[in-house]
Amino acid sequence: MASPAQIYLASQSPRRRELLKQIGVKFRVLVPDVDEDALPREAPSDYVQRIARMKAEVAWGRIVAQRRTPHPVLAADTAVILGRRILGKPADDAEAHAMLQALSGRTHQVVTAIAVTYEKKIKLATSATAVTFRRLAAHEIACYVSSGEPYDKAGAYGIQGLAATFIARIEGSYSGVMGLPLFETAILLKTFGIQVL
Repeated sequence: MASPAQIYLASQSPRRRELLKQIGVKFRVLVPDVDEDALPREAPSDYVQRIARMKAEVAWGRIVAQRRTPHPVLAADTAVILGRRILGKPADDAEAHAMLQALSGRTHQVVTAIAVTYEKKIKLATSATAVTFRRLAAHEIACYVSSGEPYDKAGAYGIQGLAATFIARIEGSYSGVMGLPLFETAILLKTFGIQVL
């Protein structure tokens, strides 16, 4: 199948790269170009699974088309879900501020789907974590937004950064909130012959 600890990562997320390095997985980045818009009335959990699968399949198609050395492809998608709303990456300060204000004092879900594909085989797994924010003062939100950290992050925050001080409790996977649930990732990779650690 593939040489040990060698995959393609279908993501440009620096956090996913850090997490794969943490568990000793060697990878090459291969970023697929996919439309990440939600479908009408699509359930959030269905959305993340569809996007993760699509990223993996598109990346595999590029490997075949470009005649690259074949290795399994790992793709992931993370959604911050408040009620039935998917909070994506903020476009500007105002949107980041609105998202953080909506999350303040409430519990939301962070759902990450991962997909691994090799040749005609594809496997998916999903991790869901409940994250509870304490109440945030207006000046805290303003300071956090001005730090620039909310950008390129679903829900306008990163659990591994300054926003850690906002989080009263999590129930589930810390690494899943970062964007790659390592427990589920390791299990999926092992089914493709990729050893971790």
